[in-house]
Amino acid sequence: MLMRGASADSLAALTDELGQTRGLLSRLAARVTGGAEGDGSDGGRTADDLFGVAAVLRREPTLRRTLTDGSLPAKAKVGLVKEIFGGSVASASLDLLSSAVSRSWTSPRDLADALEHLGVVAVVRGAEQRDEADALESELFAFGRIVADNHDLRDSLSDPTRSVEDKQALVGGLLEGRATRATVRLAQQSVTGTYRTVALAIEDYQKIAADHRDRLVATVRVAHELSADDERRLADALASQYGRPVHLNTLVDPDVIGGMRVAIGDDVIDGTVSNRLDEARRRLAG
Repeated sequence: MLMRGASADSLAALTDELGQTRGLLSRLAARVTGGAEGDGSDGGRTADDLFGVAAVLRREPTLRRTLTDGSLPAKAKVGLVKEIFGGSVASASLDLLSSAVSRSWTSPRDLADALEHLGVVAVVRGAEQRDEADALESELFAFGRIVADNHDLRDSLSDPTRSVEDKQALVGGLLEGRATRATVRLAQQSVTGTYRTVALAIEDYQKIAADHRDRLVATVRVAHELSADDERRLADALASQYGRPVHLNTLVDPDVIGGMRVAIGDDVIDGTVSNRLDEARRRLAG
């Protein structure tokens, strides 16, 4: 989801507000329970609230247009939000929604997209509190590969005759005991139809997670699995080159033959044997 103009500014401000709210909730939970900060506050309720409201806005175009109408007073839009959602979302979520409708949006659809984005950030922050953020990024990538490589699963998750609840149950059963709860939550959100395909949703969620953690994501293609030491050395070398931490998503690809191919955004470092063979053939042909 690409935000532009006023929508981008509003999303950035709301993301900061979400961080402040999460920090306050974490400290309050620690005081009540006597535990460490973060206990009892993993972002799940906030994410569910934001995902739920986003779904309502996508189903109700009149409400969506009303809440993003710049000619209406912010106070009136906040009152409407509290009347509709006040009894179904947590107070912290309601405060964030009130702030959201008080801001400017380039397009009515951007409000729902921003709420989903914030929901993903809430899930990522919850994973960070449980020290599961690295696992979340790796598992999202793995789930995306499972969907891409399994034709029957891909068809089931894109079948318009199946309900969202049915698709979410299918994903939950597939990942049960195999992934963190944060991964399961985002995988289930990916089948709600916001994106054209589940693969695109997962790709965007990975990007949101990486951006939130100020990390780059490298897709590494190798002929054989890398050892933990090799992965660590590669990640350190890439981090040194790019000036930011790098998360590795590794794919075993027999076509590589040897060496590796590393892609970070638009940058590609191709040190595979197959690439060198292709270059040799081109030189001979020339």
